[in-house]
Formats: sequence, C-alpha cells, structure tokens
Amino acid sequence: MEIEKKMGTFGLELPEVAKPVASYVPAVKSGNYVFTSGQIPFVKGELMYRGKLGGDLTVEQGYECARVSALNCLAAVKSVIDDLDRVKQIVRVTGFVNSAPGFEDQPKVLNGASDLLVEVFGQRGKHSRLAIGTSELPLGAPVEIDMVVEIG
Repeated sequence: MEIEKKMGTFGLELPEVAKPVASYVPAVKSGNYVFTSGQIPFVKGELMYRGKLGGDLTVEQGYECARVSALNCLAAVKSVIDDLDRVKQIVRVTGFVNSAPGFEDQPKVLNGASDLLVEVFGQRGKHSRLAIGTSELPLGAPVEIDMVVEIG
C-alpha cells in the first residue's frame, strides 16, 4: 500500500471503480498484464466536464480530465490486483480527446495522465502513449483513457 500512501502525500485519493456504462468490465488481468477499459473523468459518479477541447473546454480543463481518467484507470487496475504496489510498469496509455475542428493539442491534454503516472510511480510510470483526436466520446466526455499495466 506504499503507492497509495505516496498518492496521499500528493493529495490524491484513489476513487471507487467507475461503474461500466455498457456491457464490459473495468479491467481484465491476463498473465502479468492488466488491461483497463476506457475510463472517462467521473468524479463520484458524475462527469467533471462535458464537451469538446478547443471549443467548449480549455487545454487546462482537458489536462485535469486526463488526470482524473488516469486515476479511474488505476482504480480499475487495483480492482483486479488488490495492491498497486504490484505494478511493475505502466506499459501503454491510449487517450482519446473529444476535439473541436482544428484542435491539435491532444498530446498536451494527455500529459495530465502521463504526468500523474510518473508522479505516482516514478520510472515505473513512464510509458508509451497514443493521443487520438475524435469527434465524439461516450456521454459527451472530453477525454477517455485506457492503459496496459505490467504487474509482478
């Protein structure tokens, strides 16, 4: 539980696992890997923002959404491995950004997730990443993130 203690020193608290909004599970463990389903920025069951980056929302708001989505991914990971101290490496983060026409700062938005993961896990939090702009996301969410995590 050292990772969660460390998170507490940053003022971060692992949320409850977000309830799926369709027919899937929040995370699946296969061998030494955990694959999360896409997580959107739910805070206590409510979306923190709705809309498109570069239209309705700023890069800074998107960054915060990406941080919350990453926390929701970590909650999903914990739900199948019980202890985040078992995380050996964050391998891959894929992020979808609900983008207004002409918006090109998807990587800056997803830095919210990447920065959080490095803050919490240090070297083990450094990962490969894919940032994708899209025209819509479920429930009007501005960001959706999933990750692949290696466990020990």
